[in-house]
Amino acid sequence: MTTPASLGYSMPAEWHPHERTWMAFPTDNPTFSSPAELHAARLAWGEVANTIVRYEPVTLVVNVGEAEAARDYVRADVTIVERPLDDAWMRDIGPTFLLGPEGQLGAADWIFNGWGAQSWARWENDQHVAEHVSDLTGAKRFASRLINEGGGIHVDGEGTVLVTETVQLGEGRNADWTKEEVEAELHAHLGTTKAIWLPRGLTRDYDEFGTRGHIDIVAAFVRPGVVLAHVQPDPAHPDHAVCQELVDLLRASTDAAGRPLEVIEVPAPTVILDEDGEPVDYSYINHYVANGAVILCAFDDPRDAVAAAILEKAYPGRTVELVDAREIFANGGGIHCITQQQPRA
Repeated sequence: MTTPASLGYSMPAEWHPHERTWMAFPTDNPTFSSPAELHAARLAWGEVANTIVRYEPVTLVVNVGEAEAARDYVRADVTIVERPLDDAWMRDIGPTFLLGPEGQLGAADWIFNGWGAQSWARWENDQHVAEHVSDLTGAKRFASRLINEGGGIHVDGEGTVLVTETVQLGEGRNADWTKEEVEAELHAHLGTTKAIWLPRGLTRDYDEFGTRGHIDIVAAFVRPGVVLAHVQPDPAHPDHAVCQELVDLLRASTDAAGRPLEVIEVPAPTVILDEDGEPVDYSYINHYVANGAVILCAFDDPRDAVAAAILEKAYPGRTVELVDAREIFANGGGIHCITQQQPRA
C-alpha cells in the first residue's frame, strides 16, 4: 500500500522554517455562548494572528460571509479566505503538513469527528477543513483512516512522535484499534518510526469541553532528544501527581535514535482555580514556534516571566512573545491549538 512515508514524506518539527501559519476565525457556535464571548474570542485569536504575522505570513480561514467582520480584528497583512467553518481550532481541524524527499508539500488528513464525537461538538464543516487548506496550498493530500487531531501529536522531526492513550485509543476515536495499529498508521503518515505513549493528559482536559488528553498541553519537543514538560508545583491541584507521573515516564523514555530524553520542566502558573472554582489547565507548553519567534501563552501571572526565560534558553535565537491566552483557554485550548504551521520547502 502506498503511504506518505513510503513516498519519502514526513512531518518536519515545528521549528523547521515555515512558509506560513494557518488559523481559523471564531464563528457563532456553542463554544462561544454569547455575542460578548464571541467578540472576546475574536480579539484573542486576532492578537495571536497579529503577533505571528510580524514574523511570517498568516492565512486566516473564516466562515462564509464573515470576511468583512474578521478584518476588524486582524492586521491588513493577514490573508483572509472564506470556507465553511464550525469552530476555530485549526491545529485540530486543519491538515498536518508534510514534506517530500524533494521538498514537495504534502498533507496528512486525519478523520476529524469533534474530539471523539462529543455531544456539544459540530463537525459537519470542520471535517472538510483539512482538505480545503490542502487544496489552497497545492499540497498532495493523504487521507488517513485514523481519527486524530493535530493537538494529539508532537514530533521531533527525526522519527519520534509523542501521543496519549486517551486520545488515539480513547472512546469515540479509535477504541477498537490496538496500539500497534495506531502506531503503524501514524508512522505511515508522519514518517516517524517510534511512538512514545503517555497514559493521559491534564485533568481539566477530561471535562465536558476537553479534548480528553491532547499531548500539546503536556509535552513538546524543542529539539531532538529534548522535551519541555508541564509540571504543577502545587499539591492542591490534581495535576500535581499527574505531571510527576508523566515526567517520570518521559525521563525513562528513549527516542527513535535511542537517545534518553532530556526533560526540561516548565512550572504551571500560580493560579490553580478558575472563577467557577474548577482546577485550571493553564500551560506554557501550548506555545507556537514561528520563524524567529516563540508565541507563548501568558496568564498575567508571576510565572509568565519564568516560562519566558525557560523558553528563551530552549529556543536560542528566537524572540519570545507573550500573548494573553486566558480567553483562549476559557474556550478549551491555547495558542498552539489555534495555529498550524505550513513548512517551507
